[in-house]
Amino acid sequence: MTNFADLTTIAVGGPIASFIEPTSRVGVIEAVEDADAKGLPLCVIGGGSNMLVADTPFDGVVVRDARHAVSVLDEAAPVENGEKIVHVNAEAGCNWDDFVDYCVNLGLEGVEGLSGIPGTVGASVVQNIGAYGQEVASSVESVEVWDRKNKQTKELTNQELHFGYRMSALKASMYSAPATPAADFFPTPRYVVLSVTFALHHSETGVVGYGQLAKALGVEVGDRMATADIRNAVLKVRASKGMLEDSHRYLTEAMRGTKKSELVAIAHDAQRTQTGNDEPDYNRHSCGSFFMNPILTKEQAAKLPEDAPRFDATLPDGTPGVKTSAAWLIDHAGFHKGYKTSENATAGLSTMHTLALTNRGGASAADIVNLAKTVQDGVERAYDIRLVPEPVVIGMSLK
Repeated sequence: MTNFADLTTIAVGGPIASFIEPTSRVGVIEAVEDADAKGLPLCVIGGGSNMLVADTPFDGVVVRDARHAVSVLDEAAPVENGEKIVHVNAEAGCNWDDFVDYCVNLGLEGVEGLSGIPGTVGASVVQNIGAYGQEVASSVESVEVWDRKNKQTKELTNQELHFGYRMSALKASMYSAPATPAADFFPTPRYVVLSVTFALHHSETGVVGYGQLAKALGVEVGDRMATADIRNAVLKVRASKGMLEDSHRYLTEAMRGTKKSELVAIAHDAQRTQTGNDEPDYNRHSCGSFFMNPILTKEQAAKLPEDAPRFDATLPDGTPGVKTSAAWLIDHAGFHKGYKTSENATAGLSTMHTLALTNRGGASAADIVNLAKTVQDGVERAYDIRLVPEPVVIGMSLK
């Protein structure tokens, strides 16, 4: 029997009653519709990088799209401002970093800053992944979905997806309030992603849009560099913070074949070089950034210490707000890199980044939740801010 621990980057989670890997578009729809018709719990999983699942059995259906195809829909065509746009379609099950590598090698600009983010193309639009000055929202033209409510396929435009900070209309359908699952569609959105069409620029250079990345490349923010160089720099920066997948997971039976073998080999060599051994890197056994950066009212932000990071942002109601750093709050509340609730705890903060909660080997989902709540409670005591988890939490409560 397959366990969620086999399928997730944090390597926790209980046994799955039914695990299905459809190899066709129709197969995906039929698997989802069959589970819904029978009233069974349904979890459509991508790379398993943004979920924390309970240790107890999941008495439902888990669907992992086994389709990985990427296709160029048209030739580069000039638009009004003289730029060339290329439309690329990727099936939902395509590994996200495989997709980025494909686009960079094809001479396309628009997703290179998102290199190394774990997961799939389908999951990328649910979460509106972002890093190093880019968000997937800026390159998505449309998403083909299966509407579980109306029982039909549908094409959602970029505008209809209502992208926001780590948010989309897809993800919004899963929650009635932050970290509070909706009654009808959880842990799978109302709209199940079938494929995504991207509008990318035909250019072998891209904009360096983030200070840390600019420093790594020895350039200024706003400079243009080869997209291949940006991709390589992003991968190195992410590795330095433990924010890449442990390449060993793709050698397991449950994950083998879900990522291009040549990219697995490259990642494995790079990880071995960084760590100096061929052992698992427990700093990478995480859900990535576990908490979202809080977006505060100006009144709330005024209560923060003067040296707290502050960035212009938009509140959910559309009014101006202030975004601060969850990592800064965690660290300044006393939870430093490597923090564990006890010396022998099997869950702890990454030794490289305070925002990653990690499985140090043998941790259970309950251990991760205990650590997360400890951090949440400590930050709330210190700053009166309740951090909201970024991963989908299944079978447990983490508010």
